[in-house]
Amino acid sequence: MSKNAAWQKSAPVFAALGDPTRLRLLATLCAGGALSIAQLTAGTAITRQAVTKHLQMLAGAGLVRDSWQGRQRLWELEPSRLDEARRALDAIAAQWDQALARLKRHVEN
Repeated sequence: MSKNAAWQKSAPVFAALGDPTRLRLLATLCAGGALSIAQLTAGTAITRQAVTKHLQMLAGAGLVRDSWQGRQRLWELEPSRLDEARRALDAIAAQWDQALARLKRHVEN
């Protein structure tokens, strides 16, 4: 996969993570494993309906997945998409480091 294709594939992940509520939900799922909507909304002012919409956005970006356990819908982290996004950021960081090295060489000459 080309770098451009990898960045385009990661764009929905970064868009999903741009919202503080979705970022908090993802952090909660990272720490707590599979959780229900009721567990995710406990102790917060956010409604279950709002959490459901945010989880659907995260699912659309491939960051979470749901499963049914009896009558309860559980949500859990999908770590592979975060790994892909991290690799895209690593590639950007490497390009930035190369650009700074070129600038340094240019200034020193």
